[in-house]
Amino acid sequence: MNQEKPMIVTCGLPYANGMAHIGHLRTYVPADIYVRSQRKQGRDVVFICGSDTHGTPIVVNAEQEGMTPKELVTVYHEHFLNIFTQMGIRFDAFGTTDDEENHTRTKDIVQQLIQNGYVYPKTIEIAYCPHCDRFLPDRYVEGTCPHCSAIARGDECDQGCGKPLEPGELIAPRCTVCKNPAEYRKQEHYFFKLTEFDAFLKNYLGTLRGTDNAVNYAKGWVTQGLEDWCITRNLEWGVKFPGADDLVVYVWVDAPIGYIAFTEEWAKNAGQPDAWKKFWKNNSAKDAASVSNSDSDIVHFIGGDIVYHHCIFWPAMLKGSGYSLPTDVVASGMVKIEDRKFSKSRGYVVWVGDDYLKHGFHPDLLRYYLSSYTSHTKELNYSWKMLQEKINSELVGVLGNLFYRSMLFAYKNYGEIPAGIPDLEILDKIREKTALSIDALKEYEFKKYTDTVMELAAYANAYFQSHEPWAMIKTDKEKCGNVVYNCLQLVKAVAILFEPVAPVKMQEAWNQLGYAGEISKTGYEDALVPLTAHTKISQPSILFEKLEDEKIAEMEKIANERVTVALEKAGLKRENIAGTDNKTAKTEKKENSKNNIGDKKMDSGDKKMDSDDNKTLAEISIDDFFKTQIKVGKILSAETIEKSTKLYKIMVDVGEESPRQIVSGIRAYYEINDLIGKTVCVVMNLKPAKLCGVSSQGMILAADNGEGKVSLLAPDQDLKPGSDVC
Repeated sequence: MNQEKPMIVTCGLPYANGMAHIGHLRTYVPADIYVRSQRKQGRDVVFICGSDTHGTPIVVNAEQEGMTPKELVTVYHEHFLNIFTQMGIRFDAFGTTDDEENHTRTKDIVQQLIQNGYVYPKTIEIAYCPHCDRFLPDRYVEGTCPHCSAIARGDECDQGCGKPLEPGELIAPRCTVCKNPAEYRKQEHYFFKLTEFDAFLKNYLGTLRGTDNAVNYAKGWVTQGLEDWCITRNLEWGVKFPGADDLVVYVWVDAPIGYIAFTEEWAKNAGQPDAWKKFWKNNSAKDAASVSNSDSDIVHFIGGDIVYHHCIFWPAMLKGSGYSLPTDVVASGMVKIEDRKFSKSRGYVVWVGDDYLKHGFHPDLLRYYLSSYTSHTKELNYSWKMLQEKINSELVGVLGNLFYRSMLFAYKNYGEIPAGIPDLEILDKIREKTALSIDALKEYEFKKYTDTVMELAAYANAYFQSHEPWAMIKTDKEKCGNVVYNCLQLVKAVAILFEPVAPVKMQEAWNQLGYAGEISKTGYEDALVPLTAHTKISQPSILFEKLEDEKIAEMEKIANERVTVALEKAGLKRENIAGTDNKTAKTEKKENSKNNIGDKKMDSGDKKMDSDDNKTLAEISIDDFFKTQIKVGKILSAETIEKSTKLYKIMVDVGEESPRQIVSGIRAYYEINDLIGKTVCVVMNLKPAKLCGVSSQGMILAADNGEGKVSLLAPDQDLKPGSDVC
């Protein structure tokens, strides 16, 4: 990135029909850390977000609550803004997609797409309820999925194969309001010519920066072929489609346009109404499909479930209407609760307000957990006991211990920062860790960033301990003062580096060091600026308190009660959400032994499959064979698993809306670069299992010649992902 370019950072818009939960923060906290870090490097950054307020779920929820859509979104817009403020997430603008600016900008872009020939009318069949006397958009209709026969809603097979559905695809549609059968009637709608952007997107995605799970997934979608998108819906709530007031634009049209509209709002509030153009209308590159030639950096932080919209649909819309393109798309991994799949309906959820902030937990503790638990693109597990362990051993035991012992010793024995000269070794260490920290965020590795800062804190603790100032002060107070001075120089550096992660607590440490300004406005280079000797310091307070067993037990009890109520309501058997570590490990071991994924019996990556490999197996019927569902897949990405020397975590496009995550023991036989893009055969209906803590949802088939040669099985001609193997 060019530090001189204007930069705008956005976050995927929270949907304004429910409360904020831990899963939301997986996107917003890292984005805030990134923005704070960029500013410490002297970068002029604008940080934008807002509430997604349109679409049928808003209308449905409003009707259920006896409110208007406007009243509903106002409540939840304020809720999210309040939660973000409490969590230290500081947006420069936080609007709503129902703001006047977004209505105006959306109509302008749609009109431009129409004028450029990228939008066309088409008569299609839409579900219509004779009883309610209205057309049924998205969530107002349900029926049978044409792909897998599961019960599905109008826009997505949410309970089956997960594929997106266009209007008119559902079999046997019925109205979700009156429960009566619906019928299909013809109506004119408007489509965006996404197919026109095939060549552009292939070129663009080759230069797009960000995380591999975003870029590679998008490349896979383009490879398997694009389809035009229906961009109108039968609703009154939303942005009116130009020239057709009985239709509104699809929510995935006006939602991302909100990024531009909110930037306009920021510019107006800053007294520079045209300043938004330097981000969104400032692409003078001859090759507009190459982000390396863009005149601004546009960085999108999103959840992993909306990659298609941000990497394919959105840049095509921008290209077609003459706006600047995103340069980076950063997609987070999914979130689990107590090692179980996140599910609000089953009670596996942690509400940021009710479950965390209202119980007195400090926001900085959660910011640290979310950024340090695992790599940003990997699955994050939220556990109350794990939170306790990380806070007590790392923030209290390492960071808090360094700050308190160093400053308390200085306060008691000097009452000020003693005279001293920075040791060259210490300055070199600060310089090294600062550079490594900055490099980590260039790759969007937030865990690596926090780990690097904690390494500096551990080094500082070792420095204090090895010089034994408590003994030295008895014999040479001046020499001891130099040691304390260097300890405090390290404290200053750690505080500056750690501020993006824990802004409130580091401001407290900053003030205890005798500084009056805002640490958030202090650049990384200041970590090397020598302390001013004889600066008066006050008696320090403890920055991080231990999380006690009683408090964690209280939170686990609340979680258990929520799960019990939710599962009983659904008529399901209750499972204990707390204390899952041992139970989960036993379950995983049991399931692994059943499925043998990555195990010696069926793991394609082992030279010797099993001691009984050569024995004759019991015969099965043709019916038994056809119980196995095998489909063609294309490998989108692969990465090593930290706890294993032979397993890969592989994302495979199998024709569903989201790729399958599969753990396979082929690490000894294939390099990552050799796997990406390969066509493979995947067992789809194998029971999910966990290997080394990583979920696996299928098995990639391979052959073993018995002499150490393993080869992935693949069709002898090019087939689309999702093709049946029969």
